[in-house]
Amino acid sequence: MSDQVNNHHVVIIGGGPGGYAAALYGASAGLDVALVERSKVGGTCLHVGCIPAKELLETAAVFRHVRDAAQFGINTGPPTLDWSVTLERKQRIIDQLWRGLSALLKGRKVTVYEGAGRLNADSSVTVTGADGSATTLRAEHVVLAAGSVPRTIPGFELDGHLVTTSDEMLSIERLPASAVVIGGGAIGCEFASMMADLGTRVTVLEALDKILPGCDKDVAAVVARSFKKRGITVRTGVPVLGHRPSTDRRTTTVDFGAAESIEVETVVVSVGRRPFADLLGLEATAVTVDQRGFVEVDALCRTTAAGVYAIGDLIATPQLAHIAFVEGMTVIKDILGESPLPVDYERIPWAIYCHPEVAFAGYSEEQAVAKGYEVVTSQHRHAGNGRAMIIGDTDGLVKVIAEKQPDGTGGRILGVHMVGPWATEQLGQGYLAVNWEATVAEVAHFIQPHPTISELFGESMLSLTGRSLH
Repeated sequence: MSDQVNNHHVVIIGGGPGGYAAALYGASAGLDVALVERSKVGGTCLHVGCIPAKELLETAAVFRHVRDAAQFGINTGPPTLDWSVTLERKQRIIDQLWRGLSALLKGRKVTVYEGAGRLNADSSVTVTGADGSATTLRAEHVVLAAGSVPRTIPGFELDGHLVTTSDEMLSIERLPASAVVIGGGAIGCEFASMMADLGTRVTVLEALDKILPGCDKDVAAVVARSFKKRGITVRTGVPVLGHRPSTDRRTTTVDFGAAESIEVETVVVSVGRRPFADLLGLEATAVTVDQRGFVEVDALCRTTAAGVYAIGDLIATPQLAHIAFVEGMTVIKDILGESPLPVDYERIPWAIYCHPEVAFAGYSEEQAVAKGYEVVTSQHRHAGNGRAMIIGDTDGLVKVIAEKQPDGTGGRILGVHMVGPWATEQLGQGYLAVNWEATVAEVAHFIQPHPTISELFGESMLSLTGRSLH
């Protein structure tokens, strides 16, 4: 039985990017918002996802820069890694961001309830605290934002040592000398890149025919070539069958493909994430869940239960923090009766932080053709770019996909795809071009500063007008 009943305008279950974005946005609009979180606000992204993973990738980048400093006349000797310092720095960043977020929620007068939230049949929410106490929350609107957990695969029992997911790898006590990464998607490639740069012998096993599925083929090829040059073995089109730990459990043998195997110290299972609705009690409500475990919603994230929304990794949309942000804001706008536009998931920005970085928005060439467009494309490679040469990082390209005009030039911009240094910071103008449905002629008119890597974007647009500079 509940100890007390509290009333709010909106109750949000889950304090990750989607949940806290909805809470902050709703509170700034004057709503009385309750946020239920069973652990720490910030969710996967802050504590075991985006932030810690990118900190470790930045450590790898610094290591590369020091290792290669002699090319610039700076002689330092071979660098060594103190992994414990890396982990301490990672945690300091997480803690600082967590404290800042907590203070922000408090400043906006969001009421945070610590405990597990469960949706009841009448759309009230029961919060069970660590001490077993229960509080009932009532509101006209409930937002489900419970997030996700790593998927696992049969034959790989997680122990945090021989077999890990991304969650455990972010806090592993030491980097292994050798590792297999199962899954060549964004998360798998990020971990493979980081470990290889810091000295781990890495093999990536991917069931599909290329790594980074969903990326443009030319972009994925640049990453594959870079991985090969850096000693990362990539095997595609291979099923992974299981593993056999050694007697002392210091290594394990991974079986894959047609009777192939490899012995390594650690296996990183990186096959995606599943929605974490386990504690929400949805089976007793009018909320519909599909066979994959995703909560079913309409274009404005409304579930099949009146007044109940679902956002972020709980629903079958791209599992990205910035998508959860915008879904959270969309829900609040709908609650306020502001008739928000649905999220256009085909034009969202993507960012992958392996080395070289990948970023894109809009259709790849293959996707545009599959949609029935007649396209024209343009590529400009970093190898001829002055800034890329100056920083000593020339693996990469910018590719623009546009509708083909009768005269053979490009019309409306359908996609912008980048791979190379700082690609994730370079995408902004490409994302705007795609989402404003700009034409190549309109974008080519704008001036790119020199010398910058952003010139590659301008050159790619210019060449699609029928005239090029370089």
